[in-house]
Amino acid sequence: MGIVGAVVLVIGIALLVLPGPGLLLVLAGLLILAAEFPALERYVDPVRDRAMKTAEESVSSPWRIVATVLGGAVLVGLGVVWGVREDLPLGGWSTGSSLILSGVIIWGLVVWSYLRVRANRGT
Repeated sequence: MGIVGAVVLVIGIALLVLPGPGLLLVLAGLLILAAEFPALERYVDPVRDRAMKTAEESVSSPWRIVATVLGGAVLVGLGVVWGVREDLPLGGWSTGSSLILSGVIIWGLVVWSYLRVRANRGT
């Protein structure tokens, strides 16, 4: 489990600067590692708080929701282009599918964040 947690954590850190749900994967990696190494539990709450705050901010206004959904659409579109055009840098379906998956995950996270914020507001 330590290796799995470390891999998820490293991927999450990479996705902090690449397109994708980096903060959530950092949180997932920390949760996995904290189950094996209790000393890491002190890092879980600050990362969880920041991930939840970021999720709430992403749906704080209709413009942010639209921008996030369009950002996901751009990632999916780029993923298709990268998958089809192998002459692009890192071209092919390995890169293309990761971009498409990132876009789909973003859409899912927007829906989840919206429903979570709506439930917290009691509407």
